[in-house]
Amino acid sequence: MPPARDMTTDGRGSRAHRVGILGHGAIGSTVARLLEEGAVPGCRLAGVFTRSGSAPRRLDTVAALAAHSDIIVEAAGHAALEEHGPEIVGSGTDLLVVSAGALIDDALYEALRPRTGGRLLVSTGAIGGLDLLRAARLLGPLEEVLLESTKTPAVLRQPWMEEKTLRALDGARGPVDAFQGSAREAAARFPESANVAAALALATVGLDATRVVIVADPDVNGPRHVVRASGAAGSYEVTVSNRPSEQNPRTSAITAYAVARALGDRGGHVVGV
Repeated sequence: MPPARDMTTDGRGSRAHRVGILGHGAIGSTVARLLEEGAVPGCRLAGVFTRSGSAPRRLDTVAALAAHSDIIVEAAGHAALEEHGPEIVGSGTDLLVVSAGALIDDALYEALRPRTGGRLLVSTGAIGGLDLLRAARLLGPLEEVLLESTKTPAVLRQPWMEEKTLRALDGARGPVDAFQGSAREAAARFPESANVAAALALATVGLDATRVVIVADPDVNGPRHVVRASGAAGSYEVTVSNRPSEQNPRTSAITAYAVARALGDRGGHVVGV
């Protein structure tokens, strides 16, 4: 059981920020390790809720996790966010979401933004430039936001794809377009690969106005994202090439560290929605 609420400090006499983690997969386990090692200044691990495997400071219920946490990191996927997210924010605990694609569900989105309770925050994850684009929106509207995400064909295979598309992916010798549409559509069709699309959309012009192109490329070394945006403030292009997670090639290794950085900055690199 984690220590009592007001007894833990960060070693400098200041009360440490208590972080709970929902999920203990590739992202959750890395964030938990960083917290346990003291690599996130001013934060400590309050507990982990997971239904399978072992985890440090494991708790048996989400209610117990919320009771011992100031903020909970969701790192368990769309279904877990749908099941437990409303309970977390309803308890008054802040929720930092990694599975941003789940927020295409308008009912869930509204349930996670109660008038009273914890704040809904979205991790920037494997993408960059969101702080600049949010600043640009203050100057004037963004006229266009486009994301081009490139991953290996095997990662992008989906059960809903037609046989023709699957053959094109399997036989690709160079870049092949796997999808073109809105961020809302991308997140629905690629739930494990398009969280960055949802995060970008929520930070800028919305899920339906943000355009997304998903490319399969057998020669790409890791997930690559190119953001292009233009508006009253100017024109922007940000390119990010990430190394894939060794535990889960569908996500970028940097994602867990983006969460840790956001925690250490007390929300300075997350999207408040």
